[in-house]
Amino acid sequence: MGASVTGERYIQGDIETFQRAVISALVDNESGVLARVVGLFSGRGYNIESLTVAPVTEDGSQSRINIVTCGTVAIIEQICAQLDRLVPVCHVVNLTATGPHIAREMALVKVVSTGEPRTEALRIAEAFRARAVDTTARSFVFELTGSADKLDSFIDLMRPLGLVEISRTGAAALVRGPQTI
Repeated sequence: MGASVTGERYIQGDIETFQRAVISALVDNESGVLARVVGLFSGRGYNIESLTVAPVTEDGSQSRINIVTCGTVAIIEQICAQLDRLVPVCHVVNLTATGPHIAREMALVKVVSTGEPRTEALRIAEAFRARAVDTTARSFVFELTGSADKLDSFIDLMRPLGLVEISRTGAAALVRGPQTI
């Protein structure tokens, strides 16, 4: 499956389209839950492009796991069904198939440069609304929040300007509107 967002694969003369999916699972916040979820993916050869997890209830009893993966519609449905059968999992939703949803990532991007490349990095950061959270005479660490595509574009523009290091959170996602999962 790889890191490709979309692609085609031929199976018995038919074309199956791979697509990126954001899956959100509400789980009991207990030891070993994340290991079971990740084990389901690795045991079946599914790829996780990004994964975020944190407690989401006031008492800390439940956590939300957001997983970005890719596959055919059938593979994504199978992943959701298998996740939903895990004991500590309370609810699973394929946000991509459900409809409008909000997904955001945060990245820290370190750029080391001087002179014109340094000035250009600052101009691009301003255009992307990235914030310099660390500055030295030769480097910046920019903090940027947005869609995966926005972060990818920013990173691509920083590469020729002295990009040396990246740290990304992965997707945090929720369904739009008053619905909840």
